[in-house]
Amino acid sequence: MTAAERQRRTDEADRLCAEAYAGCGGPDTGVALVAVGGYGRRELAPYSDLDVVLVHADGVDPGPLAEQVWYPLWDAARLDHAVRSLDQMVAAAAGDLKVALGLLDVRHLVGDPNLTLRLRGAVLTAWRRDARDRLPALRELVRSRHDLLGELAHLSVPDLKEAEGGLRDATVLKALVASWLVDVAHGDLERSRQALLDVRDVLQGVAGRPTDRIAPEVWDDLAAGLGLPDAAAAQRHVREHGRRIGHLSRLTWRRVDAVVSRPVRRGPRRPELVPVAPGVALSRGEVVLDGTVRPEDEPLLLLEAAVAAAERDVVLAPATAARLVHDGASLPEPWPPPARQLLVRLLASGRGLLGVWETLDETGALHHLLPEWERIRLLPHASPIHRFTVDRHVVETCIEASALIRQVARPDVLMVAALLHDIGKGGLSAHSVEGEPIARRIAERTGFDASAVDLVGTLVRWHLLLAETATTRDPDDPATAAAVVERLGDPAALDLLVALTEADARATSAKAWSTWRSGLVRTLERRVAAAFVGSPAVAPEVIPDDVAVPRTARRGGIALEVVPGDDGSTVTVVAPDRVGLLADAAAVFALQRASVRAARAWSQGEYGVSVWDVAETHLDPAVLRQRFEAIAEGRLDATARLRPADAGVLAPTVVVRPEASHHATVLEVRAADRPGVVHLVCAALARLDLTVRSAHVDTLGPQAVDVFYVQENAAGGLSDSRAAEAAHAVRDALSGA
Repeated sequence: MTAAERQRRTDEADRLCAEAYAGCGGPDTGVALVAVGGYGRRELAPYSDLDVVLVHADGVDPGPLAEQVWYPLWDAARLDHAVRSLDQMVAAAAGDLKVALGLLDVRHLVGDPNLTLRLRGAVLTAWRRDARDRLPALRELVRSRHDLLGELAHLSVPDLKEAEGGLRDATVLKALVASWLVDVAHGDLERSRQALLDVRDVLQGVAGRPTDRIAPEVWDDLAAGLGLPDAAAAQRHVREHGRRIGHLSRLTWRRVDAVVSRPVRRGPRRPELVPVAPGVALSRGEVVLDGTVRPEDEPLLLLEAAVAAAERDVVLAPATAARLVHDGASLPEPWPPPARQLLVRLLASGRGLLGVWETLDETGALHHLLPEWERIRLLPHASPIHRFTVDRHVVETCIEASALIRQVARPDVLMVAALLHDIGKGGLSAHSVEGEPIARRIAERTGFDASAVDLVGTLVRWHLLLAETATTRDPDDPATAAAVVERLGDPAALDLLVALTEADARATSAKAWSTWRSGLVRTLERRVAAAFVGSPAVAPEVIPDDVAVPRTARRGGIALEVVPGDDGSTVTVVAPDRVGLLADAAAVFALQRASVRAARAWSQGEYGVSVWDVAETHLDPAVLRQRFEAIAEGRLDATARLRPADAGVLAPTVVVRPEASHHATVLEVRAADRPGVVHLVCAALARLDLTVRSAHVDTLGPQAVDVFYVQENAAGGLSDSRAAEAAHAVRDALSGA
């Protein structure tokens, strides 16, 4: 209905312009009246200005026409007009990006059509020729506008035109397509653009004046004008289309950045595929399928592609995500451990999560992975302190929580709780109460064990507990800490809840996690920790049953057995014990790029035993043995090949736990999960002539949480100075200091 009205308004304006031009004796050659901007695009709203320019050929004097043509139009419409020569128009477009954007939509009204055609051709030619040089400046204009006005999908008073995801962005996207450097999903863009134009038409009709801002009191009238059931449906409608245009804008600008940063190449260009995961490659800044696997046979492929894109902060190609949703195999329930690991890695990928999560949402992949997401999708918060809708808020909470995973023993539980802490919103009862059973079901479906499911449920149920208690109760009153202890039950939940509280507040608004509030929560944390019995949990020393020592090991060699399973392999290594044995074994897996999910190592008499759980199912024992021997004999320098973490990765933490053992010194190491962590730790200890008596190695999402029981060679635990030396050496080895 409103599209037809826009066409009617445009036709009426065109008729007025033609009559005014003819009434002033406008010539058929050398002069033309043209429409630009929204009028040029035929997008007149009820109170839009008529943006028109009287263009004349160079050397042609329009004479009295330059003034006379405007008089009849002033009486009939709001007018924004100018008189320019053809060269002046081209020069203005070259000098001002806003003028250039308006002239890309120039449309002939009356007069010399050839002159309009020449103008349009000259503007388009210059735009395409200079696009690589001009688009960075346009990018800054767009970014500044977004920073100033916010996102249409989240604003309490949305601006349909200027906010991120609004009509201005849709116009910019059309200009980017006109540059021939990038393309946009035209169907999606046009549907959302027309929908927002319809909203603006109804809004101006309700307001009775030119406006693009939707005040809270007009949502009901807007819903009625759009034929929607209520104000909530109208809000969802506007946010849905604003989010889609915003997503297309962010995606397209990432592609523009990639194009502009590449050198200009002549001749045909072949796509370069850089493998980043099994079946997944990076091509021109986007993660795509490499054609080596069949999606219908690989249920993990969607998560693999999403993780590869998010961890590199690059684009997950929407076509790839859509294909994996349509053709990919479904995950079994409960999910296998590798799928759960990938989900946690995705959630903990930091700022790169946002764009990938939007792509998963827009392509239907989120419904495929997490059907419960629809409960909170585009749901506005009841509290005005929140700067985002509920779904975006939980993604921002994950991003904030990803910076806190070194502070907790179960980063996998933290990340899933961050995703699900508001999943109960939109219901009839308190969202933390309603969300707990939903979060438990999701945790069970994604393959967490019973204890982790309980932790996730507890965190969702009580995610507001610390903030509310710290600001409303006396922290020095023993009853305050006792009440928190009673609700949490498990001391393992405390550090997780502290991190979730901080992440939730930071994602809410810039002022929600003040120094004052942080201090109150930290004080309460100390009181509650003291109320819980015991000290921080540390994995106990490995004291398994003795394993049979193979003949090869008894003869002084290395015995290595590989037992493949459905989703990985178990590798047992037995050899005469020595300083550095565990470091050499760890190096073998790191150099094979085998993903170690867990490991246990211990001394058994004169032999060292280690059992490794790795993700790969095809490992050749002969190849592993040859590599081990090359490392042990010094023919292969593993440490030189295994580099420390990149500077952008969270710094490793190394903590000495003197209370955890009477026979050894315990080092608890947390670092980014990547090949070589165990080797670098053990090699650093071996250089100090220290023996690893036993070890626990666990991968929890993106973080390796490793516990090493360390002794002096042929002696007991370390002195305080030696323990500090060992901790510094391990930290330096992992960070490359």
